[in-house]
Amino acid sequence: PFIALNAGSIPADLLESQLFGHVKGSYTGAHADKDGLFKLAHQGSLFLDEIGNINTEIQAKLLRVIQEKEFMPVGSNKTVSVDVRLICATNADLEKMVAEGQFREDLYYRLNVIQVDLPELRRRTGDLPLLVNHFIGKYEAANGKKIERVDPEFLEALETYRWPGNVRELENLMERA
Repeated sequence: PFIALNAGSIPADLLESQLFGHVKGSYTGAHADKDGLFKLAHQGSLFLDEIGNINTEIQAKLLRVIQEKEFMPVGSNKTVSVDVRLICATNADLEKMVAEGQFREDLYYRLNVIQVDLPELRRRTGDLPLLVNHFIGKYEAANGKKIERVDPEFLEALETYRWPGNVRELENLMERA
């Protein structure tokens, strides 16, 4: 399986349960055992977006999963073994965060095996037509609209914009278009 999670959008206490699962009664509201994303992604891939937003406590637990291939669900004293390919992304400068003590150096080097740097959208405006068409296809059915063509002037306007929110901002624009 391939499972994706925007780690930056979830509070730390919920993120731990999302990633590692929990046992019944481990906290208020834990009415039943729940598998975490690591267990659900066993023998597959787990994509964590915005890894730079994860606190150091959860970073330590991520490091354990990477090194030992096991973890403990919240409230449990039993380990769960997993085989998961971990893929991470961030807009943050992790090297700077390591230097400032905000990101674990050992985790940084474990994650930084293959690094792919993707320039900001404003530096690769040639991708705009492809991305626009992708998002049109994604949202046509959901919005009950059929878009026959994209006006070249619209694309020119997109190319001059700075895109501070990057591809997410473009997607949001296309969803509302």
